[in-house]
Amino acid sequence: LFEGGGGAQASARMLPEVKALLTRAGLGFDDLDAIAFGQGPGAFTGLRTACAVAQGLAFGLGKPVLAVDSLMLVAEDARAQGAGDDLWVAMDARIGEIYAAHYRWAGEAWRIDEAPALYKPEALAAHWGAPAAVAGTALAEYVAALGALPGSVWPQARSRAAALGTLALAGWRRGETRDAGEALPVYVRDKVALTTAEREARA
Repeated sequence: LFEGGGGAQASARMLPEVKALLTRAGLGFDDLDAIAFGQGPGAFTGLRTACAVAQGLAFGLGKPVLAVDSLMLVAEDARAQGAGDDLWVAMDARIGEIYAAHYRWAGEAWRIDEAPALYKPEALAAHWGAPAAVAGTALAEYVAALGALPGSVWPQARSRAAALGTLALAGWRRGETRDAGEALPVYVRDKVALTTAEREARA
């Protein structure tokens, strides 16, 4: 596994890191069966980078893609830490909002009880009632607005790269590959940035 930070240099580092990872494993690009990527929701630039690299590799190698729900990655990582089988994910979406979804482990795969959506913290707190367990980065950022949280809270990731591998392998076994042309990001927010006037108004 390799895990690295995002940011401006992520797109330049991604392909060299993929090549180095394969080399350490004694593999080449032709040994791959499919290219898996986190399709979102998430940061606009990060999603576009992930999709573009996955699509480029898949087209170049003649391989299919496996698109993985990015919030489900958080659920899988938390489940691996002992979070249980009934889990809300709440990720900081910035500008005072949260990406959230509700998942339930059904023995061999996650079932989506509520698909990823965008919430204001207070609206999410009212909507989810008393969740059994919650995971994600929004727990620290919006703790006051989210109100009383359950005893099972998992704010920190252990290895989302491992979670991606687990979910991608399961998807491969279920035949969930797609054509490289379908390596598209999933957005749940139409507006990804504030204008200068909007930032000044918020200040």
